[in-house]
Amino acid sequence: MLRAHMVGRQLRDRGIGNQAVLEVMGEMPRERFVPPEHVDLAYGDGALPIPWGQSISQPYMVALMTALLEPRPGMLVLEIGTGTGYQAAVLARLGCRVISVERHPALAGAARERLAELGLGDTVRIEVGDGSLGRPEDAPFDGIVVTAAAPRVPPALVAQLADGGRLVVPVGPERRQELRLVVRSGDAVAESRHGSCVFVPLIGAGGFAERHGPGGRFRRRHV
Repeated sequence: MLRAHMVGRQLRDRGIGNQAVLEVMGEMPRERFVPPEHVDLAYGDGALPIPWGQSISQPYMVALMTALLEPRPGMLVLEIGTGTGYQAAVLARLGCRVISVERHPALAGAARERLAELGLGDTVRIEVGDGSLGRPEDAPFDGIVVTAAAPRVPPALVAQLADGGRLVVPVGPERRQELRLVVRSGDAVAESRHGSCVFVPLIGAGGFAERHGPGGRFRRRHV
């Protein structure tokens, strides 16, 4: 009931029209991806804190970013910022092959176990490292989704897009960003904007410098 309400009121009523995305998010047990103390809020209209000062995005934001990627079976997607693995799980259920990069080893390990328990261990590969630089050794990618805020569209990620590839990334200062879609066509790129949002900062050579302790700060992700 809560999951159906989320899909109807938070996603469909707010303009998410990709039926495959709606169906997958209507089936995905989001409660498996949130900390035990927040299980009762798993289907609420907001982001939730997870360890290491990170967050699991608001359901609407996950749906919007996924829909902007235009996922299709067999598509190779790079995710920057694994978190608990929810976004990767949604993409995998849509038939994508996912490589996800997480900078916190503990989060990466927990996400691997969670995804394996859901039968997605062979579809999602999780690496530990600086996701702001992408994964040039695995490029080109049909899609790249960045679940943290970058000060600018990272050139390294644009360079790793396949022809026709799509990059979804929140761009702007740490306190407020704008969701951007970058589509590559040959050597040209087209960029469009898809609303305001607030994400935790992308830390690394292609993002913001590390300025917080290992626990960081939790920021809500929303529009």
